Amino acid sequence: MTIDWFAFVQVFAAALTAAVLVVGFYALGLRLLVRAGRPPVVAPVEFTDAITVITEKEARRAEKAAAKAAKRSPLTEGQKRFALVGAYACFAVCAAAVLGGLLLIVFNH
Repeated sequence: MTIDWFAFVQVFAAALTAAVLVVGFYALGLRLLVRAGRPPVVAPVEFTDAITVITEKEARRAEKAAAKAAKRSPLTEGQKRFALVGAYACFAVCAAAVLGGLLLIVFNH
């Protein structure tokens, strides 16, 4: 039994590169989304086994703080639009990377 160590290193390098790119573009997309004045606000959900649960009051407070932060943004409307397009482009790169990986698994195996 022999192990092809070069193939192992290739797979490791590809996986590490893909992980860094997906996480990096996702983080950049979230940052641009917030700069565009559209921070993602998630509605509270009740879980039976949750340690802490966000109340409706806390959710309203978070939405109000997000709206207030969006109002005081120093960016112009054009800059906000550009940041929003950049955020969507970053999310598209993440989706393409994940889809590409899935296609490699399904059709190259």
